[in-house]
Amino acid sequence: MKYILSPSFLSLDFTRAGEQIKAADEAGADWMHVDVMDGAFVPNISFGPPVIKSLRKATDKPFDVHLMIENPDRLIDAFVDAGANRITVHAETVYHLDRVLHSIKEAGCEAGVALNPATPLSTVENVLDLADMVLIMTVNPGYGGQKFIPYCYDKIRALRATIDERGLDTDIQIDGGAGRGNIREILEAGANVVVAGSAVFNGDIEDNVRFFKDVMNEFEGR
Repeated sequence: MKYILSPSFLSLDFTRAGEQIKAADEAGADWMHVDVMDGAFVPNISFGPPVIKSLRKATDKPFDVHLMIENPDRLIDAFVDAGANRITVHAETVYHLDRVLHSIKEAGCEAGVALNPATPLSTVENVLDLADMVLIMTVNPGYGGQKFIPYCYDKIRALRATIDERGLDTDIQIDGGAGRGNIREILEAGANVVVAGSAVFNGDIEDNVRFFKDVMNEFEGR
């Protein structure tokens, strides 16, 4: 299994954004996570396609774009044009999930589906073979720096068991509350893609990235 670190731009100091992205890139981050918030589905507003297009110049690493917005199907092409490589939509915001995932793939991106902490796994049962990734929110979405919700470990384990039973290679991403104190438990539960914001961009970025990647390398060696 391939383990992926995707630092979240939500925790960037935007007066030093290019410098911080470059530091995370050169230290070994695999992807870059872009949290898009609309102030409607979640109680915060972050950034849209123009900002993403500008940040795209700072790194060649894949942009892992997480759309925490209502009616995301209207903006798929705009985010593709801005430089997204993988687009994840929330099951809670989409009326026709199968159609939207197909649309993302047809636009040339990998497709993911996200679930809020209290949303059951049964919501994505019928699209697991279509989605490249399932993102389990491990905090209530809208803000960075929150604590990991403990019951999400069982949710990760259950999803991993289903994916393995069906012989799929769907990635399991977690977003929220990952840090030095729980990264091993997160990977043990079955996640293989970890979003980390403040745990990467607060303090020594290079050291933080290396820590996460060293732990991930331990798991890849098993």
